[in-house]
Amino acid sequence: MIDERKKFQEVLNVGLEVTQTRDIDILLERILTKARYLTNADAGSIYIKDRDTLLFRYTQNETLQRQLPAGKKLIYSTFTIPVNNQSIAGYVANTGQVLNLENVYHLDGSVPFSFDPSYDKLSGYRTQSVLSFPLKTHNDEVVGVLQLINATDHNGRIVAFQPDDEPFVVHFANNAAIAVDRATMTRDIILRMIKMAELRDPMETGAHVNRVSSYSVELYEAWAAKKGIGKAEVEQNKDILKMSAMLHDVGKVAITDLILKKPARLDSYEYEVMKQHTYLGAQLFAHQRSDFDKASFLVALNHHERWDGKGYPGYIDYKTGEPLRGFEDLSGRAIGKKEEEIPIFGRIVAIADVFDALSSGRSYKEPWEEERVLETMDRERGKHFDPEMLDVFFSILDVIRNIMQRYPDNNE
Repeated sequence: MIDERKKFQEVLNVGLEVTQTRDIDILLERILTKARYLTNADAGSIYIKDRDTLLFRYTQNETLQRQLPAGKKLIYSTFTIPVNNQSIAGYVANTGQVLNLENVYHLDGSVPFSFDPSYDKLSGYRTQSVLSFPLKTHNDEVVGVLQLINATDHNGRIVAFQPDDEPFVVHFANNAAIAVDRATMTRDIILRMIKMAELRDPMETGAHVNRVSSYSVELYEAWAAKKGIGKAEVEQNKDILKMSAMLHDVGKVAITDLILKKPARLDSYEYEVMKQHTYLGAQLFAHQRSDFDKASFLVALNHHERWDGKGYPGYIDYKTGEPLRGFEDLSGRAIGKKEEEIPIFGRIVAIADVFDALSSGRSYKEPWEEERVLETMDRERGKHFDPEMLDVFFSILDVIRNIMQRYPDNNE
């Protein structure tokens, strides 16, 4: 438990930390982690408001997490609920009021909302105390709901949330709401850029880039844990990787429609033109003012390099696409980067992008069955893909499958 003075300082520190996070998904994870810490909550969830509905976006549950093997993540499904007074989260979003409930299984009959026990029945978890509060911006607009579950005491017993915690949580929520609003606008801008690419390339959809970026973050986090990389570095890199991976193919906006929209496989000339999207995308981030610019540059330029050195564009001048002096093969083409010459983000997005391309339908092919996809990728171990990174990918397939379900092609 945290004393009041330390709790106030934590609120200030947390406010600064969350406002520095740019990607909305990474932000929601951090908000929930910090809110649980401030209130000693065992579990919690975050909903994002979209007009008249709440979208269930993120959840944590310490009790259920402890039941999983080391390194495994809690799998959850997304769903929506209406913004009205019938559910706890819906009531908070609709009224803007904080709810502090001692036991959701024994609600007063006079309240308009009810508790849905279906998740408890499905998971074997027992929800008891709930602190649910709105995420409000400076103009009093509700952008989401943060719901904390099962406060615990020094002995780990479930207790009611302390009324004295509510001012701290509300202050934290106000800072978090501003960060959520800003991060949502950033995501919208990125998706508009993707929409521009989609107008040119029908395969470059919001669902595709959400999947690729989410796969990439999970892959990086699992790899970093294996390597013993520090938490602060991991959290910073997750934030920039999520956004930069979304823009891996943004250079396609400069490729002609005759190639992008061709309803068949490309011939050799067309394929050479298509390869240009790597350095054309990198050019958009050439004036690097932030870590995001640097990461986006590296991802765009390197996500088609291969572990065996047979990828593209290789060692080139990104401004012209011409080979760097001393890095040409006998035919005058740029030699490819290989193994650890390829930046880590490039090796990660390569796996995520190929997996999604094989798993998805294209104008010239139907989506492949998972078994065929995984067998094909495994055969590319040490050829297309970093062998160690591919092992990590296979170790988190349950998370990868869950991401596929969250971002289906017909529901962007």
